[in-house]
Amino acid sequence: MLMPKRTKFRKTHKGRMRGVAHRGSSVAFGDYGLQAMECGWIKSRQIESARVAITRSIKRLGKVWIRVFPDKPITLKPAETRMGKGKGSPEYWVAVVKPGRILFEINGVTPDQAKQALTLGAAKLPFKTRIVSRQGD
Repeated sequence: MLMPKRTKFRKTHKGRMRGVAHRGSSVAFGDYGLQAMECGWIKSRQIESARVAITRSIKRLGKVWIRVFPDKPITLKPAETRMGKGKGSPEYWVAVVKPGRILFEINGVTPDQAKQALTLGAAKLPFKTRIVSRQGD
């Protein structure tokens, strides 16, 4: 799973997901990308699951880039615990995704292979996505 090696603080506030992504909103490394259409949190397990689906679909021919990193800890309190007694302990890590953010990029495959692979990867994610290609085409 992806997670930071170390962080400045163990726990973070929940935050708000307003607006659209300005950084990371264009295909930079590969030829085809998977772009988020909605905002949300993507867990490190979901990132890994989508990555495995994409790499298996292209049979390790091309190269895959992961453009999001889970650096936000999500805390949970134990089940059947009374209110109060402070914030829960960190349980998993998420990446905050805004609309327009490129999540994955692939290169070295045909357009049909790219479409099929990114569609399989998109099925593992918790929000709507679309497949985009590099602007030079």
